[in-house]
Amino acid sequence: MNTVTELVEPLLSDRLILRQWTDADVAPFAALNADPQVMEHFPGLLSFAQTREMVERVRQQIEERKFGVWATELRATGQFIGFIGLAVPMFESHFTPCVEVGWRLAKEFWGQGYAPEGAGVAMSDGFVRLGLTEIVSLTATTNLKSMRVMEKLGMTRDIADDFDHPRLDVGHRLRRHALYRSKAADWLEAHKLA
Repeated sequence: MNTVTELVEPLLSDRLILRQWTDADVAPFAALNADPQVMEHFPGLLSFAQTREMVERVRQQIEERKFGVWATELRATGQFIGFIGLAVPMFESHFTPCVEVGWRLAKEFWGQGYAPEGAGVAMSDGFVRLGLTEIVSLTATTNLKSMRVMEKLGMTRDIADDFDHPRLDVGHRLRRHALYRSKAADWLEAHKLA
């Protein structure tokens, strides 16, 4: 894997830097992906090798698309805390193709407002720089913490939009997913970006 390339400008919030991935991110990200609490609402833990492959895949996606799930660090210390950013879901459902906003943070950084802060910057970038008309967010209906972040972001949920994730087997505890949406016009008006 290559080290960071400066093809894409990092996104900045008051407390966070959302940036391209580096080799140094793999070990702390692997630790996060091996934490059962962090991965509670995902199908399983990830190994170090799986994490390394994911970092390389995401790094390439950012280089190609000029957006992605960014490595996220604290501005004050440079400490890696996880990822926040935009992604293109690789499955088919009633709402795809689309762009989703998501996050995965080490548990010591939960409850401090980092997820909505970083996701808000990523969404603004998506609506302003990328010209997206809608951004969605999705999670298992058991993941109440992430659903609260979506609501803090001003995203809305229509229960009729909820869906069974096509990559999870019938009966899987995480199969039912909630879908939240945000329209560009609403976001730009609410954030005075229009």
